[in-house]
Order: sequence, then C-alpha cells, then structure tokens
Amino acid sequence: MEVDYIVVGLGLAGLAFTKELDKNNKTYIVFENHSQNSSIVAGGMYNPVVLKRFTPVWNAIDQLKVALPFYQELETQFQNKYNYSVPIYRIFKSVEEQNNWFVASDKPLLKKFMIPKISTEKIAGIEADFGYGVLTNTGRIDTKKLLEDYSNYLKNTKRLLIEDFEYAALAISPSKLDYKNITAKKIVFCEGFGLKQNPFFNYLPMREAKGELLTIYAPSLTIDFLIKAAVFVLPLGNNYYKVGATFNWSDKTKLPTKEGKQELVTKLESFLKVPYKIVDHTAGIRPTVKDRRPLVGVHPKYSNVAILNGLGTRGVLIAPTVAKSLFNYLEKGDTIDAEISITRF
Repeated sequence: MEVDYIVVGLGLAGLAFTKELDKNNKTYIVFENHSQNSSIVAGGMYNPVVLKRFTPVWNAIDQLKVALPFYQELETQFQNKYNYSVPIYRIFKSVEEQNNWFVASDKPLLKKFMIPKISTEKIAGIEADFGYGVLTNTGRIDTKKLLEDYSNYLKNTKRLLIEDFEYAALAISPSKLDYKNITAKKIVFCEGFGLKQNPFFNYLPMREAKGELLTIYAPSLTIDFLIKAAVFVLPLGNNYYKVGATFNWSDKTKLPTKEGKQELVTKLESFLKVPYKIVDHTAGIRPTVKDRRPLVGVHPKYSNVAILNGLGTRGVLIAPTVAKSLFNYLEKGDTIDAEISITRF
C-alpha cells in the first residue's frame, strides 16, 4: 500500500489533521489502538475566557474563527450535530470577583463574551450568594459522537487500522517511509499521552494530567447552561449532566479512582443542593505541556517524521488551527509559530 501519510492516533489532533489531508486530496492510513481516551471523556467546551482569572485564553479568538467552520463542515459531512451553544454561568465567591468581572468584561478581546453585569437570577438547586457572571458565544462539541462518526467513516473507506503502531518496524529514508506493507511520504504522530512511549519524540517535556469526570442524573436541576464553580456542571440533555474535572499530576493510569470521585462529589455539593444520582465515572490523561502550548513540528533528524500533540484541556478549540499549521508547514513550507514549534525545547 502506498499513501502520502501515516497518521498515528485518532483523538482530536489526529481527526483534525486527517480532515486537512482530506481537503487537500492526500492519501493516508490511520493507526489507532484506543490506548488514549482524553478526547472521548473530555467536556468538549470551547470558551475564550480563563474562568479563574477572567483573562483571555491564548489565541482563542483566532482559533475560534477556524474551529467553528471546521465543526460546521463535519456536521454537514456526517449529517449530525456536534456543536451545541452553551452559555456559561460563573458563580462568584466574593465581591472582589464581581469587581474583577466588570474590569475584564470591558477589555476588547473579552467584551463579546462577557456580559458586563452581575446576574442575581435564582436557579433552583444552585447556591450562589454573590451571583453569577454570564458568558455567551460559548459552546460544547460532542467529542464522543464526533469521534465515533469519524472512526466509522475511516473504517468504511478502509483507512483505519485498529492496532498498535510498532515503532521499531518503521524504516526511515529521506524520500520515503516503509512500515510493514505500507510505504508513505510522511508520518504524523498524534498520540496524546502515548508520546511517552514514542522513541522519536519522548524527549519532549509533556506534563500529563489525569482528569476524572462524573455523569449525574438530577431531575430537579433544569438548566441549559454550564455552571462553573469549584467544578463545572455541563448539561447533556434529559436531566443528565457531566461534572468535572479533577487534575492529578502523579497518577498516570486511566482508571477512575475513589479519591477522584470523592473530590468531585465534595466540590459539587458545595453549591449543588438538589438530589442526584451518579450514573458514570470516567477518567483520561490530558496531554499537557509545561508552557501550556501545543507540540507541533518535525523530528530534528528526520524531516518526514512529524508530531501534533500537547493540546491539553482546550483541544476542541486548538486542534483545527494547529492541524492546519502543521499541514501548511509540511506541504507548503510555511513557518510554524515559534510558540507552538517543538524547536523551543
């Protein structure tokens, strides 16, 4: 089999890059072993405001301009809905936070998203003594459904192999790559936390962070917006809500834990005052980097061996932009922004 690209990993990074290949009529084959599931268990929110400090997310406005049409194209392609408009209600903990909200909402990059007033709306089942700040033009991507549909698309077009990629079997020469019965021009690794096992890029400083989430059923809670306090409560429909998330920098397993569950429950019950039932508990490893920027570029020795990784907690926002950046570098010779290039390490 001869292809233009081998892509290893089908999370949001792999999806975004193969979509770019499709748009440019490049042939490819994807390897996916389901060892990483951070894209599937993620909350999937896109929001250009850091809710802890009310500051702009890095390059979020420009990333939104690429991401929203990207997901619209996928909805059209698969005749399914993935992008849901979801406002965010940020619970204030103090008068100081209220004042900080007013200051931030007047900044040019943020005023499109932050409503410049304090909401004192009473929401049944939610305790918020200092009110809320409301964000608009935010939303959620149903990453689980999107990745399911995209995987089926690749299976049906015979471009997906559900198996481990064996690094030792890759033979690299300047003009081509040989892997078992496949010959390719280039390979792109989009493995998330799997980077740690990759002999070509495991020198890069990934700071993986485990995150755990709950799905709850709360029939007395009737909200169609995300509540953000000590944890977020994200509506999924039919009185189901996703609750998250934890950050654990030491546990590298993908298994949910009693400790993670208790942390989420304690934080949730600090502001949720209605009965609920836990119906699911999931975990995943976020591929984060110490400077909170993606890992994009090619191997220092092999120009046809590339990486697209390190999307962290904002993969739905970042993936379409960095995938385009890597493609344009590999195919058109464009420059990769120094902030995301792996040459910074």
